[in-house]
Amino acid sequence: MKGSLVLEDGTIVQGEAFGEPRTAYGELVFNTNMTGYCEALTDPSYRGQILMMTYPLIGNYGVDPETFESHAIQPRAFVVREACPTPSHSRSQYGVEDLLRRHRIPGLQGVDTRRLTTKTRAHGTMRAAVAVEGDDPETVLKEVKRMPFPDKKNLVGEVSTTKEVFYNRPGDARFVVLDCGVKMNIIRQLGQFGDVIQVPFDMHSDEILAHQPNGVVISNGPGDPAHPDLLRTAVRTAAELTGLVPMLGICLGHQILGLALGGKTFKLKFGHRGGNQPVKDLETGRVHITSQNHGFALDAKSLEGKDVVVSHVNLNDGTVEGFRHKDLPIVSVQYHPEAAPGPHDNQYLFAAFAKLAGR
Repeated sequence: MKGSLVLEDGTIVQGEAFGEPRTAYGELVFNTNMTGYCEALTDPSYRGQILMMTYPLIGNYGVDPETFESHAIQPRAFVVREACPTPSHSRSQYGVEDLLRRHRIPGLQGVDTRRLTTKTRAHGTMRAAVAVEGDDPETVLKEVKRMPFPDKKNLVGEVSTTKEVFYNRPGDARFVVLDCGVKMNIIRQLGQFGDVIQVPFDMHSDEILAHQPNGVVISNGPGDPAHPDLLRTAVRTAAELTGLVPMLGICLGHQILGLALGGKTFKLKFGHRGGNQPVKDLETGRVHITSQNHGFALDAKSLEGKDVVVSHVNLNDGTVEGFRHKDLPIVSVQYHPEAAPGPHDNQYLFAAFAKLAGR
């Protein structure tokens, strides 16, 4: 079956449909990773988006559910240059097309993803649709132009747990994860140091403190950190917990912590998504190659006079990649230390946070 990618600027690119044969709408974003497509497809931070991979061959090592970061595919559609029909790996259980069909997600292949990435870098992220044969592209284009950007919705509310989930682990520490769209590997990494309790994004601060945690982690997730629903829930909770318990923010959680401390956020032109983002630790001088997935960032000037120190910056565009509170046990990073692009480059941050939490 033929298909097409329809962009809000009027660009219509023809390709071959695979996965679930239906039309889907979202915000087109690109990921520069050469591997890790299973982790990306199941990362809740991609909720509401159409994920496009820049690497030309996707699916060559198949699908291993053990690598999933959540229970479902999170993007609304998947765009690749070529989807490998014959994967080969000892741990592979099925292929990428089967994965998409199991979760009713449409895909498009046979398009020049690198040209589309260049367009996205010049124009910025765009509203888009993956349309199947039989749907009139011009009619789809009208719908694309009418639709709001997905981040106008409370996407965190779509991916967060609705109840407490307990992970009992060896050790004497206890961590509460405020789930804004948490990746499972964050929970695995924290589990090295003790019990982990995953709680809904809108849980009140007194309910969190009732668990008597040694530390609270505010997780990654999708959408706008300054969405009104988050300002009156997760951001307010972070502000109320300030000074009462050690806190670590990751990605969206980093932005939520920044807002809670009086900072402001803004939307990036095309975001940072991939496993090759250079980040400089301003306090040690060391440069880390990091994995990232975010479309918003903290405004560095808005943090001035807020009792925080910017500790990390992105060497590509100078945006804030981390901060720490001057007096309180609060640290935060924009990138994903659990994603391990190195593969172990930034996992030390979990041990450092456990130490900060007194464990």
